[in-house]
Amino acid sequence: MSALQKPFSKDPVIEKSLHHSIKDGVAFSIMTGVGENYFSAYAVFLKASTQQVGLLAALPPLLAAFTQMLAVVLGQLLGVRKGIIVAGASIQIVGLLAIACLPSLFPAWSFPLLLLSVILYFSGANLGAPLWGSLMGVLVPENVRGRFFSRRTRLSSVASFSSLLGAGTILQLFDSLGYTLYGFLLIFGIGMLARAYSTYQLTQLYDPPRTLRSAPRHEQDGIPGPALLRQHPNFLRFSLFFALMQFAVAISGPFVVVYLLRDLHFSYLQLTLNTAASVLMQFLVLSRWGRLGDLFGNRIILRLTGYTIPLIPALWVLSSDFYYLLLIQMISGLVWSGYSLSTSNFLFDLTPSNRRAGMMAAHNLFGSVAVFLGASVGSALALILPTSIAFSMFSLDISFGWSSVFYGVFLFSALTRLCVALLFLPHIEEVRSVKPMSYHGLAFRVTRFSPISGVIFEIISRNRNHKDDDNTDA
Repeated sequence: MSALQKPFSKDPVIEKSLHHSIKDGVAFSIMTGVGENYFSAYAVFLKASTQQVGLLAALPPLLAAFTQMLAVVLGQLLGVRKGIIVAGASIQIVGLLAIACLPSLFPAWSFPLLLLSVILYFSGANLGAPLWGSLMGVLVPENVRGRFFSRRTRLSSVASFSSLLGAGTILQLFDSLGYTLYGFLLIFGIGMLARAYSTYQLTQLYDPPRTLRSAPRHEQDGIPGPALLRQHPNFLRFSLFFALMQFAVAISGPFVVVYLLRDLHFSYLQLTLNTAASVLMQFLVLSRWGRLGDLFGNRIILRLTGYTIPLIPALWVLSSDFYYLLLIQMISGLVWSGYSLSTSNFLFDLTPSNRRAGMMAAHNLFGSVAVFLGASVGSALALILPTSIAFSMFSLDISFGWSSVFYGVFLFSALTRLCVALLFLPHIEEVRSVKPMSYHGLAFRVTRFSPISGVIFEIISRNRNHKDDDNTDA
C-alpha cells in the first residue's frame, strides 16, 4: 500500500473522522481562498485608508480571540466540543454574508460595516478554534501528526491555490467590465457555499466522550492561570516567541496588498498570482516538511525557518519587478510552510490533552494581541516614515530615497523578526525523542528538488519514502 493510502489510525471510527477533517480543511481553504484572502483588496476597493486596512487586519482577530475563552468555558460546562465547533462555523457563514452585502447596501458606512462584519466572521472562527485543536489532538495519533497535518494542509493548499486563481480571474473579468463590486459579491458567495460544505463535514467528526467535569478541578480544562503557566515553562516560552514573531510579521504583513495595489498598481490578476506563488510552493513542500518533522522533530524546522523569516520582508525592497516578487513569494511559501507546520505540531507536543483547549486559547489570544500591536506599529510607521533622507557628513551631502513608504515598514519588520529569532530560538527545546539532523542536512532534504519537478519527484519517491513512513508510524 502506498504512503498516500496508508491509514492514520487502526480505529475505523477515528480514521473516518480524520478523512472528514481533511474534507473540512479543503472546503475551509476554498472559503479563505475566495473570501478571506480578498478582505484587504475589498477594503482598498471601498476606498479604505492605509490605517483602516491595518485596523481591518488587526482589530477583528484581537476582539474575536476573546471568544476562544468563551469557547473553552462552554466546552468545560457542556462537556462537548463538536457542537461548539459547528456553531462557530455557522457564524462564519453569516459573517461572510454580512461582509458581502452590508458595505454595498450602505455605502456611506461601508468601512464601519465591513469592520463589524469581519469581526463577526473571525468570532465564528475563534469560537471553534481551541476546541477543534483539542479534538484533533485526541483524534490524530501522535506518531503520525506530521504526516496527517502535512497531507491535510497539502490538499488544502491545492484548494486554496485553485480558489485564489479562480477568484482573481473573476475579479479581473468583472473589473474589466466595470462591475468590480459584483465580482466581490460572487467570490464571497462561493466562499459561503464552501463554508457550508465544511460545516457539514464538521458535523461528521467523532467527538469522544469527555469526563473532565467529574475530574479534580486542577485537572479540568479551562482558562490557564499563572500557576499552570509556570508549570509549563516550555509552553510559555514558545507562546511568547510565537506572539512576538506575530507582532513582528504584522508590522508589514497587512500592508502588502496596499503596497501592490496602490503603489505598484497591480491588477487583481497580478495580485492573485503574487499570492498564489506562495501557496504553490507550500503545496510542493508541505508533505516533505511533515515527514521530516516526524523523523527529526519540530524544533530543528522551527529554528531553520525562524532564522530565515527575517530575510523575506528585506527582499521586498530590492525590486518591484513583478517576476522578482513572484520569486520572493515562492521563497516565502517554502519557509512559511515549514514554520507554520512546525509551530502547529510543536503546540500539540507542548500541551497536555486534558488542558489543551484552554492553553491553545491562551496561546492564540497572545498571538492576536501581538498582531493588533504589530499592525498598529505598522500603521504608525506608514504615517511618519519619510520617503527620502538627506544629511551632511564630512562636508559631503548624502541623500537617498525610495519610491514607497512601505519599504521602511518592510525593513523595520525584518529587523524586529531577526531580534525575536535571535532572542528565543536558541532556547526552544525538542520535547520528543527524535533522530539527530543538522541544519544543512535538513535544508538539503527540503530543497533537493526544483519547484517545476516537485510534483514528479513526490510521485516517484513515494515508494522509497514508504520505508521512512513505516518507521515513523510504528
